[in-house]
Amino acid sequence: MNTSAEAMRQTPLTGQPNLNAVKARQQAAWSSGDYAVVGTTLQIVGETLCEAMDLRSGQHVLDVAAGNGNVSLAAARRWCIVTATDYVPALLERARERAAADRLNMSFREADAEALPFPDGGFDAVVSTFGVMFTPDQERAASELARVCKNGGKIGLANWTPDGFIGQLFKTIGKHLPPPAGTKSPALWGTPERIGDMFGPFAADIVAKEREFVFRYRSPDHWLEIFRTYYGPVHKAFGALEPDAQMALENDLRALIHRFNRSEDRTMVVPSAYLEVVITRR
Repeated sequence: MNTSAEAMRQTPLTGQPNLNAVKARQQAAWSSGDYAVVGTTLQIVGETLCEAMDLRSGQHVLDVAAGNGNVSLAAARRWCIVTATDYVPALLERARERAAADRLNMSFREADAEALPFPDGGFDAVVSTFGVMFTPDQERAASELARVCKNGGKIGLANWTPDGFIGQLFKTIGKHLPPPAGTKSPALWGTPERIGDMFGPFAADIVAKEREFVFRYRSPDHWLEIFRTYYGPVHKAFGALEPDAQMALENDLRALIHRFNRSEDRTMVVPSAYLEVVITRR
């Protein structure tokens, strides 16, 4: 039998989003395509985050919404004791394959970022790169990250900013497929103000720094092919639209690339701003 609180989450008040339904759609989106094809290009972000957190060998590290394991692998290379989690089993399998190829000893567990199956204060560090920011219940996810991090431990995040390329990508998709009414934009996690609102009550210190990841592809056509085929949200967006609407979305994406592209040749060199966050748990 559902508790009253759980029932309220499953049957929201009029005008409120059904977060369970939103989560189910998001899980289906991230399970489609093959995010690992895109994710592996982002490895440098995980390495940079581990350095910003000053991780030490022997520390217990939890990667939440790990995808194909970028920051998990980076922490394991620093001799940390790493547990990678995600709610998409296929992505965890890709992370497991990568760890095996590099002979890195890691643990893997299927888990929901909003209900982590770990004890309070069980980890020295909790990390997420472009992962936890997509949870529909943002406050609950932030609370879970703080709960499983020990006092004096660190929470490290990398989140796309609203005005950067990927933030604008999701805004462009939203023009063609509006998100459910009442849901919060994932890109809010890329703002210091939102980070402060969510983590302030748990934090002794918050350091937020804007950085850039540069998408380097053979051409805009190449990027569009990869993201349309493998990046779940873009893959699902095109699949949900009729042919004319697909062409309109494609045209808008090409215009977005043109706005950010700095290559000055046939290739695509597009910087995308993200917020690197290191929170010291109180």
